[in-house]
Parts: sequence; C-alpha cells; structure tokens
Amino acid sequence: MTALLGGLAAAGPALAQSAECGEIQKTLQARKDLVAKANVASSAKVKMTPQAACALFGKLQSNGTEGLKWISANKEWCSIPDSFAEGFKADHTKVVGIRTKVCNVAAQATKMEAQARAQAQNGGGGGGLLGGPGLTGSLKMPQGAL
Repeated sequence: MTALLGGLAAAGPALAQSAECGEIQKTLQARKDLVAKANVASSAKVKMTPQAACALFGKLQSNGTEGLKWISANKEWCSIPDSFAEGFKADHTKVVGIRTKVCNVAAQATKMEAQARAQAQNGGGGGGLLGGPGLTGSLKMPQGAL
C-alpha cells in the first residue's frame, strides 16, 4: 500500500505538468480556427468587409498575445522548444502587421462611407459618374447643316 501511494505521489507533479502544459492546445486550436476563417474569406467569392477582417485579425492578435504570455510563463516547465516559441512569436508579429494594415483600410472605408452619406443627405450626390456632383455648364450645339 505504501508503495502504491509513493507511486501516486511521484506521479502527481507529472500529471499536473501534463494538464498544465496541455492548456496551450485550446489557444492553438482557436488560432487554427481563426486562420481557417481568414483563409476561407480570402479565397471566397464573397469577400469579407474591411471591418470584419479587422475584427478577425483583432481576435487573432489577441489569441497570439495570450499564446505568447502562456509560452513565456511555461516555456521551461513544459519544455517548449525554442524553435516553437520563436516561430509563434514571428507569426504573431506578422499578424500584428496585417491587422494594422487591415484596420487602417477599414477606418478609411468607414470614413469614406460616412462622407458619402453626408454628401447624399446634403443633396450633393448629384449623379455624376463617380458619385460626384457631375458636370455643369452648357454645351453649344454646332450651327448649320448636320
């Protein structure tokens, strides 16, 4: 009986380590799902709006921040290879850059939509070719035999 309890006591830290080290799997699965959504949106016939893309990459960035925090806290305890930690960090850096660009486009699109609505409400959407006021003035017809 003592040998059995001793064996369980020795297995206690290993079981705790295993459970604790497995927590990153939730973050990695969520990241995989987010990346899959981004890939589907980039290849789909119906494109994602800039605002939706900004939100998606915001979630991906948040996921990466959470993953980096966990890796930093558990790298030694869970024997995480340097190559994995460096690769995750590099991927996160790329996501941050993409998110910045996508969110800038979303902000510009939102601003342009607001300007177009304001112009339409003020009667300035006069039906020009590109939504501008159109051409004004007069055009003289040539005189004489046609």
